[in-house]
Amino acid sequence: MSELNELYQETILEHNKNPRNFREIEGADKEADGNNPLCGDALRVYVKMDGDTVADVAFKGSGCAISKASASMMTQAVRGKSREEADVLFDEFHKMVTGGLDVETDDNHLGRLKIFAGVLEFPARVKCASLSWHTLNAALHDAGEISTE
Repeated sequence: MSELNELYQETILEHNKNPRNFREIEGADKEADGNNPLCGDALRVYVKMDGDTVADVAFKGSGCAISKASASMMTQAVRGKSREEADVLFDEFHKMVTGGLDVETDDNHLGRLKIFAGVLEFPARVKCASLSWHTLNAALHDAGEISTE
């Protein structure tokens, strides 16, 4: 098994077992619900803004290991970022897991999120990895609820 695959598996398992920011935010400015009926993933993303900055972000729900790990790492990545920076991360993450961004050759801001690049090899899991990101995007843009059917 390659080093990257090992890191991917270890990180997914760690964030699934001990998800970061797995909680509600009392008085959240923005919330959205996400649902992936094919996999059974369902979550709610909570965002507390300070002006144009994501001051706090968290999630609650249930889902597969990839979905939960992606949500956990997403909350870590966007906290403290501006809405515009969060939008850039959403766009880059989405392009990465759908084949539109090569993390090795294309400029990006993904950092540790690059470990999800391998999800592209498993088309059924792309929606698992991207559900929390679509839900965050819906929250930030007041869209309410999304489904990845």
